[in-house]
Amino acid sequence: MERRVVIIGAGFAGAEVARGLRSAPARAILIDQNNYQLFQPLLYQVATAALSPADIAEPIRRLVRGHPNVEVVLGEVTGISADQRTVILRDGSHIAYDVLVIAAGASPAYFGHDDWAPFAPSLKSIADARNVRSRLLRAFEEAETAGQPAERARLMTFAVVGGGPSGVELAGAIAELARYSLAKDFRQIDPKSARVLLLEKGPRLLSGFPKPLSDYAARKLTGLGVTVETNCTVKRISETAVETDSETMPVAFAIWTAGVKASPVAKMLGAPIDKGGRIKAGSDLSVPGFTDVYALGDAALVLAADGNPLPGLAQVAKQRGQYLGNALTRRFQSRAAPGPFVFHNRGNVAVIGRHAAVIDFGRLRLKGIAAWLLWALIHIYLLAGLQHRLLVAVQWFWHYLTYDRGARMIIEPSAEGREPSC
Repeated sequence: MERRVVIIGAGFAGAEVARGLRSAPARAILIDQNNYQLFQPLLYQVATAALSPADIAEPIRRLVRGHPNVEVVLGEVTGISADQRTVILRDGSHIAYDVLVIAAGASPAYFGHDDWAPFAPSLKSIADARNVRSRLLRAFEEAETAGQPAERARLMTFAVVGGGPSGVELAGAIAELARYSLAKDFRQIDPKSARVLLLEKGPRLLSGFPKPLSDYAARKLTGLGVTVETNCTVKRISETAVETDSETMPVAFAIWTAGVKASPVAKMLGAPIDKGGRIKAGSDLSVPGFTDVYALGDAALVLAADGNPLPGLAQVAKQRGQYLGNALTRRFQSRAAPGPFVFHNRGNVAVIGRHAAVIDFGRLRLKGIAAWLLWALIHIYLLAGLQHRLLVAVQWFWHYLTYDRGARMIIEPSAEGREPSC
């Protein structure tokens, strides 16, 4: 009998599950509120005008084009009935399942300060990236015509809150945008004098990396003109300033990279969750207390062999998806189940800027230009679709030669349609 596997979320984890079911006697129904899969690790490059949104997004239907047993449903999940084995969509429709896979991703967490969100946007979606890019570019435009030196200085000051890989990459990219790409384009201001503040609550940047790599990243960012402040707790964020435990800093705006929480879909199941909203899943990714329900990706809390939670990285999500797709296929074919999920670390990476990155493979650590080149190759390889790999490779090569960034459009939130590349 053909089984119905409903997969909520078409990100790295969900899409891998669907593709892993290609040879299974099952029908997979892949639900997502967007019709594309987003390569989130490069969102910061959209936010800093290096790439256009279409460069890092692949239509979901194209991803599963060669999998006739996979159906794609565009819709927003608003409820889950485990008793009736149905998923409820916003339009009121119900989708029945035999097996449910929750891979709904994550959203930003402001740790009880959701009122900061309008003044400190995050980077979790294309809309977020376009918003940040427009606000960055508009700040320079407004600084060009500002009459007062203090106001001009504020408009050319940007705060990045959170010193993890996303914060480090974003701070370095903003500094390079100002120092190189915009340097010759203005007459009344010097973009090179722009200030980028990187604020980290902990004692050092990149806390998940070995300290030597963390120290290297801090030195390289400082060399780019980024002001790195550690042991810095943000107390308040407003439209024009960021207040820490030691000072109030006037800024054009802040960008939030300090934390995430699981999608609200995770709570709809009614299973135990942690403080970040993640479903506590077993070593086989099944949800205890629920029959034929699995959780993975950013929606799940899965412990590694050492008892620590696995990080919310793209490589973790992809490996979980591949594991579960294989496990379900073996189950439907009445074959022996695989062992528990084991994460194979392919390296933790953060890029700082031109010729500078850090990669931690565990025993092997890389930094500098070698890490930077490997970072570029890895990210090009991980992009979905040959056309995206070629386009991004060509654009990166052009940016490397010219220091120019082509996607420098200010687009208001209400603007619609695919933006041009110029």
